[in-house]
Parts: sequence; structure tokens; C-alpha cells
Amino acid sequence: MAITAAMVKELRETTGAGMMDAKKALTETDGDMEAAVDWLRTKGLAKAAKKSGRVAAEGLIGVSVTDGRGVAVELNSETDFVAKNADFQQLVRDITDVALTVGNDVEVLKATHLNGRPVSDVLTDAIARIGENMTLRRMHLLEGDTIVSYVHNAAAEGMGKIGVLVALKGDEGKAREVGKQIAMHIAATNPASLAEADLEPALIEREKTVLTEQARESGKPEAVIEKMIEGRMKKFFEEVTLLGQKFVINPDLTVAEAAAEAGVEVTGYARVAVGEGIEKKEEDFAAEVAKTLSGA
Repeated sequence: MAITAAMVKELRETTGAGMMDAKKALTETDGDMEAAVDWLRTKGLAKAAKKSGRVAAEGLIGVSVTDGRGVAVELNSETDFVAKNADFQQLVRDITDVALTVGNDVEVLKATHLNGRPVSDVLTDAIARIGENMTLRRMHLLEGDTIVSYVHNAAAEGMGKIGVLVALKGDEGKAREVGKQIAMHIAATNPASLAEADLEPALIEREKTVLTEQARESGKPEAVIEKMIEGRMKKFFEEVTLLGQKFVINPDLTVAEAAAEAGVEVTGYARVAVGEGIEKKEEDFAAEVAKTLSGA
């Protein structure tokens, strides 16, 4: 029997299963909708899918480095309880190790095999087994002469709430020493970019617009206003770019100056924090515990 897009859509809406899983279920059952639902349930896919609408804003960032290549991977869960689960942490560790072998694309990572199966299938099984929705949300791959990593609020070796990678060029020993400090700095300050040239034009324009309006409210002559804007934009770049920021270890130096003093150069960085940009549903602690106990 030919499997139509409408059939796949219906099965997805009924079970919440993914498109490819729904198509496979219909193919395996020769288009029998009820049998396809049972097939998904047997595979644990329907159970996992029922949880897929729930917000997964907790979890861990896994970080791994090898031979001038580092990766940070975000695996989300619904609650912090699961993030402390040994099974979940092993999953983070395994997926992070696999991520080192692929490009900087989370969709490619999902399709890459882990123990003979696609990572997406391994994750689906874990959702059914652990009982919470989980999302392999993003990854960041960084390459350079020397890559240094740092994990903030570590839950276990190589994983925590914030993962930082720093790429440096220069003497490896010195790069590792100052690189660790710079990684900690990045975790604390969350710079918007490496340098002024790397900032998003829209962000620069938005800030300039705000500063221009503020300056004009002063009522000063246009020539003075231009100087005011120029000075304030310079301060803005110093505050939001990694190389321009005052180094938290020694505020008398910028990060660029601290690196240069150590004889190295920072060529790139990545900072990934759990749940960034995810809208979390506010829920009190008692309600969260009750929900977890009920298996909802």
C-alpha cells in the first residue's frame, strides 16, 4: 500500500511521533493506522513522543577536547533531577564524544551513529526509559592550535551548566595556563563576540540608535553629540567584546593585553549555557515534585 503524506501527518498528530518514525511505522504495517500506533508504542516511540511537547530547559553542557579540536554540546531535560541522573550524564558523555567526530552541525550529530544506532534513536530510547522529554538542542565545535575548556557548576567530569572553549595560538604551555583563566572569564562575563569586527551589525546599530537618542536629549550641539556617541560606542565595544573587556583576573589589563603579556593570541571561543533562550514555564518546587512523582 502506498504511504501518503496525509497518512503520515495523521499518525504524527495521533501519537506525536517524528515524521520518519511515523512513515516507518506505516511502512512496516502496510498502512494500517491502528497497527502503526501499536508499532510505535512497542518501539517506545509513542511514549517518548507524548512527552515531546513538554519544555526541556534544564540539562547539561558536555565538553570534550582532543588534538586542537573542542566541542560543547547541550542536552536538555525537563528537570534538574534528571540532569543529576547517572544514566543521563552517561548519555551526555557519549554524545559529546561522538560530536568530536562530526562537523559543527547538530542535525548531522543526530544522524551520526552511537553504538551502531543514530544518536536520535538512542535519545528516543532514553526518553522512554528515563521518563522525561529531552532535547539535543545545539553544539559548538571549535578548532585551533590549542583548545582549552572550562565547565562551570560541574555536575561530573566534563559537564555542567556552562561550557566554555577557548582557542589560542602560541606556546602551548602558556596558552593552557592563561587559556584556563580566560575561559573562566568568559563564563563570568558572557561576551557578545571575540572582537568588534565579529559583532552582529544589528546589535551595533541598535546600541548606536539608543546612545544617539540619549545624547540628543542633552540638548548639546551636533558636533558635541557626535563626540559623545563616539566615546560611548567605544566603551560599549570594550564592555561586550572578549578582547576589549577588562580581564577579571587583573582588571588593569584587557583580555587581549593579558594574552599578549603571556605571549599568546586568542583566536576564538564558545560559551554555551543550559537553557539559554528557552522560555521556561514558572512552576513552584512543590508542583514540580508532585509532577515528577505522578509521572506526568
